[in-house]
Amino acid sequence: MEISVVIPVYNEEANVRPLYSRLKQTLEDVGRSYEVVVVDDGSTDGSLEILKELCGQDSLLKIVRLRRNFGQTAAFSAGFDQISGDVVVTLDADLQNDPADIPLLLAKIEEGYDVVSGWRKNRKDTFLTRRFPSMVANALISQVTGVKLHDYGCSLKAYRREVVDNISLYGDLHRFIPALASWMGISLVEVPVAHQARRFGKSKYGLSRTARVILDLLTVRFLLSYSTRPIHIFGSLGIAAAFVGGVVTAYLGYVRLILQRSIAERPLLLLGILLLVVGVQFITMGLLGELVVRTYHEARNRPIYVVREILNADDV
Repeated sequence: MEISVVIPVYNEEANVRPLYSRLKQTLEDVGRSYEVVVVDDGSTDGSLEILKELCGQDSLLKIVRLRRNFGQTAAFSAGFDQISGDVVVTLDADLQNDPADIPLLLAKIEEGYDVVSGWRKNRKDTFLTRRFPSMVANALISQVTGVKLHDYGCSLKAYRREVVDNISLYGDLHRFIPALASWMGISLVEVPVAHQARRFGKSKYGLSRTARVILDLLTVRFLLSYSTRPIHIFGSLGIAAAFVGGVVTAYLGYVRLILQRSIAERPLLLLGILLLVVGVQFITMGLLGELVVRTYHEARNRPIYVVREILNADDV
């Protein structure tokens, strides 16, 4: 199997048929072997019944039905667990992504890129509630992760199979896959794609997700920089706190012992002691984090690296 398309669906009964019709036509025109994995994320409308009907007519369509609505990240993860293609293409089921753009992504994969991300350059959403928050979030994510993209939120993306095989998704981290994959040393390119206004159904996202994105960004930053060496972040915070606490208590000791002044009523004394205690706690947390990380990697037998290829004399 060359291409696997993964589509999460949640209450999109009006969009399922036209989406699959466009998608099937596009994939047949590409002329490569393919499969379509649709993940029903606990739909409560008629989406599942329509999908079952389509599945009965097409052996290349596979339905993964989740017991309830677990969210888009879980749906993508469930789809990734069922794929067999060498290239994985993801897109939303709301028809705002155009399946006709898939060949653009595949062409970039053929050029040697590991991840191709769609960029909704002319986005057809409201500015104040969708586009502006997205612009701010994309700039912030690019700055924090070091992976520069104009549009992290676009679900139309293509990955080489080894990329998704080496990423564990949870929470709401699906939009951060390019950043999470950057630790492998991937090659990444962004391609402008079409974007349509939603015609049917209701958007599942709003301004309320902004806070979640910021919290997820903190998680991604930690995973990229300190997931295999937590002592570096907690130890650094601990040393800094202990150093400031030591300076404060040393100064108070000078005041009490040399200048013979009372320090019992000074709030600075409590601050110094607190910083010393917090410093020791941070360092202890770092050591415990090291134990957890070692246990995690050793229990799963998961290496902290990814090999692109192994060459010998016959290969060069």
